Amino acid sequence: MKRRFIAAILGAAVALVAGPASAEKLILKFGHVGNPGSLFEASVNEFVKNANARLGDRAEVQAFGSSQLGKDKELLQKLKLGQVTFALPSSVMSSVADEFGVFEMPYIVQSREHMKAIQAELGESVFNAAAEAKGYKILSYYENGFRHITNNTRPVNVPGDLAGIKLRTPKGEWRVKMFQLYGANPTPMSFSEVFTALKTGVIDGQENPYAQIWSAKFQEVQKYLSITGHVYTPAYVLVSAKNFAKLPEDVQADLMAAAAESQDAVYEMAANLETELLGNLEAGGIKVNTADKQAFIDASKPIYEEFASTVKGGAELINQVQALAK
Repeated sequence: MKRRFIAAILGAAVALVAGPASAEKLILKFGHVGNPGSLFEASVNEFVKNANARLGDRAEVQAFGSSQLGKDKELLQKLKLGQVTFALPSSVMSSVADEFGVFEMPYIVQSREHMKAIQAELGESVFNAAAEAKGYKILSYYENGFRHITNNTRPVNVPGDLAGIKLRTPKGEWRVKMFQLYGANPTPMSFSEVFTALKTGVIDGQENPYAQIWSAKFQEVQKYLSITGHVYTPAYVLVSAKNFAKLPEDVQADLMAAAAESQDAVYEMAANLETELLGNLEAGGIKVNTADKQAFIDASKPIYEEFASTVKGGAELINQVQALAK
């Protein structure tokens, strides 16, 4: 009896000493919709690498791509529920807060350097403020990229060539309005559903950056790729403001540092992919043409006017973004 009592006391003492050291490691899930080989996958993997190098044995970031943890809208909900820690939304942010709709204005972002200037000048005061008002927090800005049109009907050189084409768009009102203006029949649809819809003829075409087109293998089910570069879509390393604040302060600091330091690598990868993947797409048999961008710019004036007149502060925001172009 006495021996058992002593053993129990010793066991409790060992447990007290070992408890903090053997505490369960924090597992932080990063969900995104990118397929293997996509820029999203490469971007998230870069963040995961940098974050885990900083976190050591305190926490671990794990990546889940290909919509494993949900599509964009579901991931936004799961952030708030605490079921995922990070997501990488892009166009869908225009449905979260009106301010993000400015990135849906055709040809408003001229280059990655322009995007960096926008982030530096407006990132905190406008976009992060808008996100936090909806319960989110932006840790850094990555990218989806410059978007181009693929379809099975005809090459697209001017907006009129889109007449009657059933074109998949993300679920954001400004992209829908833009393609309605151009004469297409825009069809909002989750990215994970697009390949099958193209293959079965449910839709005629879609619009995405080269990295998304290639990684989703759209070249296998599309005849034409028209280089329009009509929109540059940022991607946002997004967390729930409330749930992120519950993490230990040192973990928060390391995650914010990892998100920021990964941006340059993401932009470099994106620039390299633009050159490399266009060649791959052409080699894959898709017919490529360069569209008349000025014709699209000229046709886009009404959507700028609508954004300026219907979104609070919209006209000023357009002017601020355009003024930062060099």
